Formats: sequence, structure tokens, C-alpha cells
Amino acid sequence: MLLILVKFIVCATIIVLAGIRVAKYGDIIAEKTGLGGLWVGVLLVAVATSLPELFTGISAVALVGAPDLTIGDLFGANAFNLLNLAFLDIAYRHGPLLTAARTGHALTAGLSMVMVAFPAACLLISSLVSPMGIGWIGIYTPIIFILYVLMVKLIFNNEQQTQEPPAPEENSPPKYAEISLSRAYVYYALAAVVIIGAGTWLAFVGKELAEVTGWGESFVGSLFIAFSTTLPEITVSFAALRLGAVDLCVANMIGSNLFNMMVIGVDDLFFTEGPILASVSQSHTITALVVIMMTGIFIAGLISPPKRKTSFGISWYAIALIGVFLLGAYVNFVA
Repeated sequence: MLLILVKFIVCATIIVLAGIRVAKYGDIIAEKTGLGGLWVGVLLVAVATSLPELFTGISAVALVGAPDLTIGDLFGANAFNLLNLAFLDIAYRHGPLLTAARTGHALTAGLSMVMVAFPAACLLISSLVSPMGIGWIGIYTPIIFILYVLMVKLIFNNEQQTQEPPAPEENSPPKYAEISLSRAYVYYALAAVVIIGAGTWLAFVGKELAEVTGWGESFVGSLFIAFSTTLPEITVSFAALRLGAVDLCVANMIGSNLFNMMVIGVDDLFFTEGPILASVSQSHTITALVVIMMTGIFIAGLISPPKRKTSFGISWYAIALIGVFLLGAYVNFVA
């Protein structure tokens, strides 16, 4: 047990250090390309920090034969990402976090709700009506891929249309002038590779730890493995917040939720025993519903942000996010 705990701490530390680098160089890329923190956060940084979910899922279905573990991980990771927005709000010292974030995140959040609801509905249909398969692949898998591509394109087009050019500052040196764009790409890629390796290892350490406890695959995947694989998102977003890149840290969380649902399609391709959503527990729909509710709270807080935090140093939407997450964890545990 002690050895497992040591491995967990070592791996988490590696992810923290690499995550700080991903945040820094992601912000540099956003600055030098002019693409904006929202777009870079949704695609570049979010994909890098979600790679542990991708590789863990492939390993879980192709090597371990545990589809419940990966589906639980993906829905659970989305819930953790939204919970992390509450912690980011607590850490932000300049008022409610969402007052400093662009309303453009509402589009990404709304699309992520669709991406969560679609596989959740397919899971229920697969369990109660039909496996929805073409060979070993679910008919929903190509639809998931198409939806993801269309949604990313829609976010990019919206970002290009709504992004305001930065106001010129007199006698102010260019930001990150000492670091070239090519160097930023190289360092970003190196940090991402470290996150892939350490994040994947961390998921296996989490599975080993879960086996010691003897809890079920669905609950373990939704809570323990999900927490393990979201450590990159947590680290990168807090590092981005420390740099003052609020849009980058928020977009990373919401963009990761979008990407995680696309991973379901990837896992389905590697799971050769049949359509993956027909082979998992219906209890995952509880986690999916929690994610949808939490996303709705985020959108409400973004569209109508409070002017100030409560006397406890936390915004109302952050309290609601924490409450719904804890309720969902309890229902999953007793289900």
C-alpha cells in the first residue's frame, strides 16, 4: 500500500511540473499566433491535458478488458473538470472568476452538453433496446467524431469573429519577446509528451490502488481514475490562472470535456467485443446527468456573473458546482 502511494505522489509531481510548462507555452502560443486564449485552450492545451484519458481508455479496453473503467473515467473526468472551476474561483483573488472570463465559453460549454448527452442517450438505448452496433462498432461512433469536428470548427469560427484585437501599448515591450514561436512549440510538445507518459502511468497506479480497496469498476473509474487523469487539467489551469490567463484556464477545462466525449468513439474502435456502450453499466448515465447539470450551472454563472463573492470567499456558482458534484458522487456510491 505504501509503495502504491509513493508511486502516486511521484507521478503526480511529474505531472504538476510538466503542466506548468504546458500552461506557460500554451499562453505564449496564444499570444504570438493571435488565436486567443479561448481557442488555444479549447484545442491545443485541452487536447494535451486530456491525453491521459485517451491512453488510459485505450489501455483499459484493449489490454485490460475493462470498458466500465474507461467510460466511468471519461464521464467522471468531465465532472472533476467542472468541480475544478469551483476551486479556481476560490483561488482567484480579483473577484468571481467568471467575471473575468469571456462569454464565448458559453458556446463551448453548450456544445459539450450535447456531446455528453448524446453518448449518455446511446448508452441507455444500448442497454434497454438495442446494442446499436455495426459489427463490433457502435453506430454512434462515427457520429461522435463528426460532431466533435463540427463543434471545433464552430468554436474556431466564432472565436475569429468575436475576438477583439489587443489595444496597442506605448513604450511596452512585446510579451514573451525572448521566446520564439518555434521554441514555444517545441517546449510545449516536450511537456505534453511528459504528461502523456506520467498521466498514463498515474491511471494505472490509480487502478492498482482501486483494486486494493475492492470497490466496483464504475465507481472507481468515475472517481479515482477520473481524478488521476484530470490532474493535468488541474495543474495547467491553476498555472494559467497564476499567469493571469483566465480564458486559457477556463477553456482548458471546458475544452477537455468536449475532447473526452470524442475519446468514447476512439475507445469503441479498440473494444472488439462489441459496441462499448452496450457493455457498460447504466449507472454511468448518473454521472452524465451530473455533468450536464454542472455545465448548466457554469453557463448560468458565465452569462449572469455575480459582482462579488460571498462572505466565504466563493461565488454562488462555485458552491452549486461543489454541491451537485458531491451529490452525484454519493448517488454513484450507493447505486
